[in-house]
Amino acid sequence: MDRGGGVVDINDAARVLLPTAADGERLDRTAPGWLVDAHRRLSRDGADPRAARPASGAIADRTFEAHPTSGAGDDGDIVWWLVEDTDLRLTERALHSQRQRAAVLADISGALLSSLNVERCMEVTARMAAEHIGDAAVIVAPAQGRRYPMTYAQNGGPVTQATALIDPADVPGLAEALQGFPPVPARWISPDDIPDWAIPPGFTGPIGSVIITSLPGHGVPAGALILLRSSSHRAFTEGEELFARLFAARAGAALSAARLYAEQTSITTVLMQELLPPSLRNVHGVGYAGRYRAAGDHERVGGDFYDVHPGADPSQESLVVLGDVAGKGLEAAVLTGKIRSVLQALLPLAGDHQQVLTLLNDALLTSHHTRFATLVLVSARRRAGQVHLRITSAGHMPPLIVRRDGHVEEADTGGQLIGAMPQVTARTARVVLAPGETCLLYTDGITEARGGPLGDQLYGEPRLRHMLGECARMPAEAVVERVQMLAANWLAGARHDDIATLAITNPTSSRGTLHLVDDHTPAPAAAPPTATAPVPRQGGPADRERTDRDRTDRERADGDRPDEEPAHQEPADREPADRERADREGDRA
Repeated sequence: MDRGGGVVDINDAARVLLPTAADGERLDRTAPGWLVDAHRRLSRDGADPRAARPASGAIADRTFEAHPTSGAGDDGDIVWWLVEDTDLRLTERALHSQRQRAAVLADISGALLSSLNVERCMEVTARMAAEHIGDAAVIVAPAQGRRYPMTYAQNGGPVTQATALIDPADVPGLAEALQGFPPVPARWISPDDIPDWAIPPGFTGPIGSVIITSLPGHGVPAGALILLRSSSHRAFTEGEELFARLFAARAGAALSAARLYAEQTSITTVLMQELLPPSLRNVHGVGYAGRYRAAGDHERVGGDFYDVHPGADPSQESLVVLGDVAGKGLEAAVLTGKIRSVLQALLPLAGDHQQVLTLLNDALLTSHHTRFATLVLVSARRRAGQVHLRITSAGHMPPLIVRRDGHVEEADTGGQLIGAMPQVTARTARVVLAPGETCLLYTDGITEARGGPLGDQLYGEPRLRHMLGECARMPAEAVVERVQMLAANWLAGARHDDIATLAITNPTSSRGTLHLVDDHTPAPAAAPPTATAPVPRQGGPADRERTDRDRTDRERADGDRPDEEPAHQEPADREPADRERADREGDRA
């Protein structure tokens, strides 16, 4: 071609490609515009054709690169060599598309795996399918009874969820997709066959193309995906159908994992309810409170346990159990569940602690477990204003008794641990709690808590006794809270064993009211002696006066009965009118 744009010569291959081109013909009348522009630009600049960049463009449905060179003479003609690169362009376009799809799948996988909530996964699946594949998407989950959970999404619109009574057979290929069969080709599905319930609310445009594919899960399909494209857009291609199946495979795996996690969580929750410590309350006039802290902060159960089995009525004893299984974690918790179940079955024999321990020992020895356990049995009953306890320890630390004056003593009980020897023997102690006194059951996680200023000291029983001395007259809840709080402070975040505490308290009465008369309080009756705490002998007049004053401060707050009432009888409650009249007389005084 000359610099003026005329065709000087053309070979046979070029004539096939440009049939209207001929010698002497103007280039702009026969060649495509991109080639004409390239020739004019090169001719105007006067640059060396060999240094110019090749031009590229389409001729009909094929693409070419045009490489310029100088003509044979010195007249400035330019020779354009057209090299077809259609296959290269198609390959590059396909590679770019695959890279985009891989990036989309990566984003989808990240979004789906970020949550193990089934509803959340369905929402993300529908939204991303509408955004990256079709104009709208519908997720049909497996049926729950006769209804199907549905999730609707539109590109750029909100995601809605509903449960509907539908017939999958109304949509071609949907019933098969829900059963995990291969998808029906999109060209076989008529958009006119799509019912209204399979179209997202607010989708206005007529449907032009439909894809229905299964969401394959772990052995069981996780549902089906319906993709809709408006008739104003082109129909789904085979490549898009393949991409939709890849998308569905990722989404199905995520949904299946989320559904499996939900089922396992439900099962774990149900089973965990039998292993978690119970919530305690006052029963038949006796105060109970317990606290449990597992060895791991992420754990809820372990090897320590406690239970309170209330008596049928106030005349019958309630059975209290606190134990410690060797080890920690879930394996130890399984054995605690078995021990608690056996003790539940042995409740009719709870009157004989030795027989209960013997039968429990036999049950553990015949099981496949190789762990042993220590525990404490306490039978509690309130009678005549006092709480009577029968305490039996089987290899466990004896409970500590907190008296009203802050004195702490150890219950005189002991025995062999459970699940280790063919025979088990134990010694039972009888303890009586006056109002305001507490019996604390605890596991070695308290005394063996390692911490302190240097982080290597055991909390120990002496510290526990000293702390309990400050808990005199406290309610059961306050006692266990204080024990757990001080143990946690001592640990300061260090590793520890399971910690369980249970307090049995004779609650103080709320009927007593202090009234000051001439800067003095009336002297109440002395407290009756208990079975384990003899009444101290009085000293001289000054000692007796100080003792009476101290006892007045304590016992008037506790609401004890007057001297003239026998120690073995429980004073009858005054009528409300009598109590109100007495309070008014005290106020006037």
